[in-house]
Amino acid sequence: MAANAASNLMQRVMGEVPVPTSNEDKQNTSSINMLACAWEGKAKLSMKHVPAPDVTDAEDVIIHVTGSTVCGSDLHLYHGEIFQLKQGEILGHEGMGIVEKVGPAVTHVKPGDRVVAAFNIACGQCEYCLKKQFTACEWTNNSSLMQKMYGQNIAGVIGYSHFVGGYSGAQAEYLRILFGNTNLLKVPDDIPDEKALFLSDIVPTAYHAVWEAGVKEGDVVGVWGLGPIGLCVVQWLRKVFKASRIIAVDNVPERLALAKERWGAEVIDFNTEKDIAARINVVVPGGLDRSIDCTGFRYAKSMLHKAERAIGFETDTSEIINEMIRSTKKFGTMALIADYAAYTNHLLIGGIMEKGLRLIGCGQAPIQRHWHRCLEYILQGLFDPSVILTHRFLLEEAVEVYQAFDHKEAGVMKVFLQTKFSAPPTIGTPQLSSVKDLKH
Repeated sequence: MAANAASNLMQRVMGEVPVPTSNEDKQNTSSINMLACAWEGKAKLSMKHVPAPDVTDAEDVIIHVTGSTVCGSDLHLYHGEIFQLKQGEILGHEGMGIVEKVGPAVTHVKPGDRVVAAFNIACGQCEYCLKKQFTACEWTNNSSLMQKMYGQNIAGVIGYSHFVGGYSGAQAEYLRILFGNTNLLKVPDDIPDEKALFLSDIVPTAYHAVWEAGVKEGDVVGVWGLGPIGLCVVQWLRKVFKASRIIAVDNVPERLALAKERWGAEVIDFNTEKDIAARINVVVPGGLDRSIDCTGFRYAKSMLHKAERAIGFETDTSEIINEMIRSTKKFGTMALIADYAAYTNHLLIGGIMEKGLRLIGCGQAPIQRHWHRCLEYILQGLFDPSVILTHRFLLEEAVEVYQAFDHKEAGVMKVFLQTKFSAPPTIGTPQLSSVKDLKH
């Protein structure tokens, strides 16, 4: 009985393109056209009008998008570094909005509700969802390539290629959320959009990284990478998990300054400090209790790894992990929340074994497991997601936003993409501007 139900569930939700990304197939779309940001090839995006999604399954929810953003993870797509990307994919895995339409089995939200969407798509019924391991959902990703590479599939992800299901994303005016009873969070009226939006990914993802690393009060923790995830990790470490010392590694002066001045991190600029592990072992004799990698596979430093990635001898670099191995105390813990995709060379595996290190793949964070707790911390004033929000732009400028974000221009770190449905900017948050203004 259970097996039949699971089979029926899978047949109902799976399809190569659950929400079509082109005008050629209108089976699952409404008569309304929407503006959306689409991937057209390596470092090539376009803004186009495509049919808006419609309800096709009993738990579907359609929202009109009031806010989305561009994430560091999106740059992997922008550069064509994620498998099974197809021309016309609608991007964006972080979004929020107002419920427009619901399927007949939706009971948790109703039209008019203000909601945040989890970036991952969980059925809520399989064995992993029942264990709150929502990003391991059995039924929302049918990538045969992932199955072959990893042995099993993880859950589907909105706006993030057919490697994770081929679902259209949130950098658009409308968004379809499957299994709306599981994958939407109602937002209290006293949380502005500029804070609520980041509950879709980076806030609970950063929390999950610290939680998975097993950080205890008084620990000394190293954080590699001060993008939005890394800075949120630093904030969690200081404000909630009460780390005694935070050692943060990056090369962007504004980000290093924010981590140092706002949360008391001890910062290391890898542009000036070439041997990161040697430096950490000087300032933290004996090594770090925990290390958290928030960088990702794109950031090769050495010519060897750059060359191997360029000619396809590896997909991911092991350099950051090797720095962590050398920087972490014996029987310490290393956690990877950064995106890694496939294969790496020159991993210092002997250091992991001989030092008794715990290497934890945090996985794609199960957002739904943590977002109620994260929301409570925001309501209590213990965590402020808007600290990392630097700019507000129109959705129409999404292509230019990707370019600016990729080149780290003018301090662009985390943006709020405004649609025609968005409320005015909240007082104290970035006001609407144009990417063109960054050039002046």
